[in-house]
Amino acid sequence: MKVKVHWIMDGIAELDAESLEAAEQLVNAELARFVKENADIPSKLGINAIQGKAYLPGSTEDLAQKNGGSE
Repeated sequence: MKVKVHWIMDGIAELDAESLEAAEQLVNAELARFVKENADIPSKLGINAIQGKAYLPGSTEDLAQKNGGSE
């Protein structure tokens, strides 16, 4: 039986960085290293994209996360 599984990996990395862009670059570098070291995972699991967006603690995104998604 052929079955498709649609999955989403969600997380929040909290780290020290000089800027939002620098934080995104640090996380991107770590994810790129992981994918390179585990080259079979993207094709095996059908990964099409990984994306993220940096924000400052206390911003509307952070508050929405604490309130269960409602701003």
